[in-house]
Amino acid sequence: MADPRFYDNRGPFRLAEICQTGQIDCTGDAAAVIRDVAGLDCAGPEHLTFCEKFRRDQAIPTQAGWCIVARQSPAPSGTTLLIAKSPASSFAAVAAMFYPQHDSGAGVQDDAIDSSARIGTGVKISPGVVIGPGAEIGDNTRLGAHCVIGRGVAIGRRCEIGAHAVIGFAYLGDEVVVQAGVVIGASGFGFISGSGGHQKIPQLGRVIVQDRVEIGANSTIDRAALRDTVIGEGTKMDNLVQIGHNARIGRHCVIAGQAGIAGSVVVGDFVAIGGKAAIADHVTIGSHARLAGLSGVAHDLEGGRDYGGIPARPIREWHRQMAYLAKLTSRSKRTGDE
Repeated sequence: MADPRFYDNRGPFRLAEICQTGQIDCTGDAAAVIRDVAGLDCAGPEHLTFCEKFRRDQAIPTQAGWCIVARQSPAPSGTTLLIAKSPASSFAAVAAMFYPQHDSGAGVQDDAIDSSARIGTGVKISPGVVIGPGAEIGDNTRLGAHCVIGRGVAIGRRCEIGAHAVIGFAYLGDEVVVQAGVVIGASGFGFISGSGGHQKIPQLGRVIVQDRVEIGANSTIDRAALRDTVIGEGTKMDNLVQIGHNARIGRHCVIAGQAGIAGSVVVGDFVAIGGKAAIADHVTIGSHARLAGLSGVAHDLEGGRDYGGIPARPIREWHRQMAYLAKLTSRSKRTGDE
């Protein structure tokens, strides 16, 4: 479910309306009222969700009242299955019905600092700062010039927000450092590709930044479609780091400059990620793992080990392979000279 601090729900809608908009086969009570959309694992009886991939012999794991699927399958008691050619595309269309202004961010407002914003004691506000409706700024936090704090954003105590930073759809803990040019809460890179082009999936999630996190200049952290993108306590990020939507970064991680972490990645605690490392979507990296710079991670990695290379593998194995390739190249050159 979308957080009402950030998103306005235009529902409820009747099932018949939803099926027409989403090009869904209408089964069940067409007059039934659906109040919201939600993720598969957190939906309730008044919610609509979707499921694209599941085993035919297992019930779909949800408590939702309605679930969009591509074919019939065992369903939990109380869940009505709705058949659509593309469940994700249909769900995206329906989500846009409920939340047509899901990218509004700070929105348009008459005053630079909205009258409903709550500003703590000792807060320092530099020239050009914009603070949206319902935002909360904790005691002794400093806001740099021309930064934008969006609607409903909550920032903890003793934080440092750099110049031209943009923060939306987010909760920040205490003693967080956000350097200049950072963007937190931008729309996640979620599209459904088809013959007609690329359909945007509404991004209705949030970003949670826990205490004592530091985010380097011009880094970006995208919000998720339905859940939260999370940066764990004490994690330090260098400049120009990209965190994709729905990623979950553990506590006390270190991420060097230009590293890219794709959507739905799970990173354990105390993980070190070298500069320009790239991690593919839906990968899990165990706690205390270390990735060398320029590593490319395409599959899950066990914690407590060092990795390098493309694709990333245990670092000693990578070193041996590189040494062997160097020998082969040298031998080939000598043979060619002769």
